[in-house]
Amino acid sequence: MSIEKVKDFFKEKGIADRIREFDTSSATVELAAEALSCEPCRIAKSLTFKVDEKAVLIVAAGDARVDNRKYKEFFGTKAKMLTPDEVLSLIGHAVGGVCPFAINDGVSVYLDNSLKRFETVFPACGSSNSAIGLSIEELERYSGFISWADVCKLPTDE
Repeated sequence: MSIEKVKDFFKEKGIADRIREFDTSSATVELAAEALSCEPCRIAKSLTFKVDEKAVLIVAAGDARVDNRKYKEFFGTKAKMLTPDEVLSLIGHAVGGVCPFAINDGVSVYLDNSLKRFETVFPACGSSNSAIGLSIEELERYSGFISWADVCKLPTDE
């Protein structure tokens, strides 16, 4: 089970006790925000794409949306989201619990600039009813990200 992989991952880091599991679903930004009693924008959602036949995971703020022009400028190709089956097989977590922790080898992780306005954010932990609060510095450390990216737009940009 994915949550167990993430728990083991964070156990090695000494922070597994910070993982929160809920009695209700946290599979969407809105549900996660409700479960955590926080603003939806502070949910660190994971967006999955295929670039040159390789899996790419972008962690973005809950209120951010992919900007197709920025995405194409950054990756040199149009945004092509993974199907739910591809997400599970290529990333290693099912849709609703996707996170950048304890993922399959070969996945490129990027953090979107939309997250930089927060001190702490809440990514999922491999299941549709889990999350962990992390500082941006911790998210950088534990996500194994390649670089920051500017591929999303906020509601204020529209």
